[in-house]
Amino acid sequence: MVEIIVIAISDFTLRNESDVIIEKDSSPLQPGNYYIHAPQPFDLSNELLLSRALSLQTGTRVQAFRDAIRLRDRRCIITGEEYLDDDNWRGFEAAHIFPLAYEQYWTDHNYSRWISIIPDRGGTINSIQNGLLLRSDLHQLFDFYDFSINPDDNYKIVCFSRDRKGIAGKYLDQRLLDDPQRPADQLFRWHFRQAVLTNMKGAGEPIFEHDFPPGSDIVGSILEGPKAAKRMEFELFSRLATQFDLTE
Repeated sequence: MVEIIVIAISDFTLRNESDVIIEKDSSPLQPGNYYIHAPQPFDLSNELLLSRALSLQTGTRVQAFRDAIRLRDRRCIITGEEYLDDDNWRGFEAAHIFPLAYEQYWTDHNYSRWISIIPDRGGTINSIQNGLLLRSDLHQLFDFYDFSINPDDNYKIVCFSRDRKGIAGKYLDQRLLDDPQRPADQLFRWHFRQAVLTNMKGAGEPIFEHDFPPGSDIVGSILEGPKAAKRMEFELFSRLATQFDLTE
């Protein structure tokens, strides 16, 4: 995770206040003061942090994406909870790994190069390789970067906030990894980097409200909340992108 935050041109070590080198392993780092020792100067990453908010997506562009994810996974790929073949998908949601609201960013940086399965409609961002079937509550946590999947550590599930679901330290369902239509590793890696940036570099950022009861003044609530302009931009593009290809 430190290597995501720090850009170093040489090898470096992480040490505690007693000058003891912290080895790279799977043990959680305890709270404290740590120091980076490097023979050459280093910088902090300027990688863009793409803030996310929960925004349920319905529309013609995502329907085919949803159906493809359901057909491939048929279970929550984090918990293994199975769909019961009763045409009742309540509690399961198809999640984008790279958010649909940032489709222009996806296009500008040519992330479609990671996609080899092109959908018939919806654009490359709606490829089955950019999606996961998750339990609804986990979908929220995934979108907010409360947990992520590290493809460079045997697809371990890493929690960045209190683990209320008992998923920390588990590994991704092997059946998904064996599927020829599995998500692209580059997208898992992108999401993991964003989770690290959000929870380390962006620590202390406000938490967006997402529970708006029927009849609420959603626009007014957003405008009165933190980062109103950024939140409105995300909500606008998230909703429009489900109906129209904004990059055409």
